[in-house]
Amino acid sequence: MIASKNKGKIKEYIDLLKPFNIDVVSYLDYEYIDDVVESGSSFNENAMIKAKHASLISDLPSIADDSGLEVFALNNAPGIYSKRYSESGSDIDNNELLLENMSKVEDRRARFVCVIVFYEPLSGFHPYYGEVNGTILSERKGTMGFGYDPLFNINHLNKTMAECSVEEKNKYSHRGIAMNKLLNDLVEKKYENYSL
Repeated sequence: MIASKNKGKIKEYIDLLKPFNIDVVSYLDYEYIDDVVESGSSFNENAMIKAKHASLISDLPSIADDSGLEVFALNNAPGIYSKRYSESGSDIDNNELLLENMSKVEDRRARFVCVIVFYEPLSGFHPYYGEVNGTILSERKGTMGFGYDPLFNINHLNKTMAECSVEEKNKYSHRGIAMNKLLNDLVEKKYENYSL
């Protein structure tokens, strides 16, 4: 169970899990889902809240993540409020607000952070961390991805997250890095009941 209604994020998970023949369901497969309040003060706490909620709803092991953009010059904002940065919370408005807040900022360094939590009732919470460093551009580039991807230039690739292929994203994105750590543990049978 993927604890998300975000179509872009769900597609990334489906692509990551496809080679392992794992059947994926998400909140989109359920007619009605009670929203869970992301009341944590960190990516890890919010991911744990969402993972347990998804597992209770579906009676399945669940995967939840909390991820976001941390801009060093903005005191690591938007951080855990990345989805709700602007008043509307839409990708376009979030990007516009970020560009506005960065308009007179010279230090463009930033990072994408992701904490994925795998939860299953027998063994509890298992967190996985991924991050990727980059810079914030002054204009959007690329049409792939979602969120802040068109503004985030990955340092070692010298392209935005929105210019990356699916394969590159699965390998180099913050979510891809964290997810590959989880997949490695499943392959190595760390979780006996849900090994690949």
